[in-house]
Amino acid sequence: MKKSISLIFASVLTLAIAGCGNNSNSASSNQNGNAAEAAAPAKDSAKVTKIIVGTGTAFPKVCFIDENGKLTGFDVELLKEIDKQLPEYEFEFQTMDFSNLLLSLETKKIDLVAHVMEKNPERELKYSFNKEAYAHWRNRIVVAKDNNSIQSLDDLKGKKVLVGATSAQAQILENYNKENDNAIDIVYQNGAANDTVAQISTGRVDATLAADFVLPIIDPQNQLKATGDELSSADILYVFRKDAADSQKLSDAIDSAIKELKTDGTLGKLSTEWLGADVTADSVK
Repeated sequence: MKKSISLIFASVLTLAIAGCGNNSNSASSNQNGNAAEAAAPAKDSAKVTKIIVGTGTAFPKVCFIDENGKLTGFDVELLKEIDKQLPEYEFEFQTMDFSNLLLSLETKKIDLVAHVMEKNPERELKYSFNKEAYAHWRNRIVVAKDNNSIQSLDDLKGKKVLVGATSAQAQILENYNKENDNAIDIVYQNGAANDTVAQISTGRVDATLAADFVLPIIDPQNQLKATGDELSSADILYVFRKDAADSQKLSDAIDSAIKELKTDGTLGKLSTEWLGADVTADSVK
């Protein structure tokens, strides 16, 4: 059965699925065969579980709308490949602001989150993650190219730092502020990822935190730079509702598919195609 992946916010394309039966010379056999063919799609459909995948549209190369109005990017195309490996599931994408993804998961509007999500202790308290990472990266401070005064989190005291609400980068700053009397002025981002470049280069904010692969994507004109030591490293995983049997079953199936896509080289190729490098090889131990 060929599965379709559709966007909830766009018009849904329905694929007609024709069954295949054995040929027979007798009219009776042909009638029975046709009846079996007609029944097959309904029977197969009953075995397929639809999974609503929550993702965004404002992260270049990861999850975004292209010039043809199509949702695409590393996360999207990887899930399409995973979907091909899992005949028991059908993935359907629902897009929303990044800040709404985890809430939508909690309220059962979606079944999993796909937005290059890092696993951290704070998130583990409320959500579950699959085990097989599909990417790995390191977070660092990012500043304007001519800024040589910021090298560490301590240097960000009294500075404005732009991060996405509910992001792993925001969690790093929030944890620092808890121990340092809210010394950093955290600015929560509402715009697209490439708005970061404009805000830093014009001095509206002083810095951001970002994964090591992000700069070439959001800053092709090289106006920013990463500075200082690595702040954290993380496996990138999918996020599920905690303590839900169906979620665990789906998580295990996705792990198996990711392992297969690593083995056959598909995962590395997708990473290189979309992110400019293979960020799938390492893993946090």
